[in-house]
Amino acid sequence: MNRILPVVASTLFVFSMCAWAQTAAQPNKVGVIHFEGAISSTQQGQKALNDLQARYDPKRKDLEKRQTDLAAKREQLSKGATTMSEEAKAKLTQDIDQTTRALSRDLDDATSDYQQDVNRILQDFYPRIRAILDKYAKDNGYSVILDIGSQQTPVVYMADSIDMTNDIVALYDKSNPVAAASVAPPAAKPAAAPAKPPASAPPAVPPAKK
Repeated sequence: MNRILPVVASTLFVFSMCAWAQTAAQPNKVGVIHFEGAISSTQQGQKALNDLQARYDPKRKDLEKRQTDLAAKREQLSKGATTMSEEAKAKLTQDIDQTTRALSRDLDDATSDYQQDVNRILQDFYPRIRAILDKYAKDNGYSVILDIGSQQTPVVYMADSIDMTNDIVALYDKSNPVAAASVAPPAAKPAAAPAKPPASAPPAVPPAKK
């Protein structure tokens, strides 16, 4: 009996070392994803963002019109510099200053409100995309997945082959189909690593000149 125990222990040790060696020999599989880019490229994400853009479109047009009117007043002041009375110039200058401040304030408010709504959409989609990503990682043997859309991720180099963004978008759309008419117009799928996800873009209104 005493002879058997050392043999068993030795055999178990050999098996353990073999298993450890096999595990150590297998490199960790690393992948990357542009998380916000994936969210904004799914059909449901596109629809949510298109609906949001449509809701802010009247505000955007109003701001654009006000900016055009402000530019016209500045041109009027510039052209009338030598022909307008001092009183008229002072009144127009005051009007321009007040209009500029009001437009700048309203533009900042609209941009802030829009970004908050975008963030709410991203937060709503995050757990859904995360569930798809977790299953994909487990099914394909990934040990680490980095979010290259995050400024906190110090990725200095990556091969295109490890970017799974488009794969996750395709899997999400397959699991969450949307009627074609609900996504109009459909946005293009993201590149392997877009510099900034379209979901973060503010309303297309340039800032007012001070």
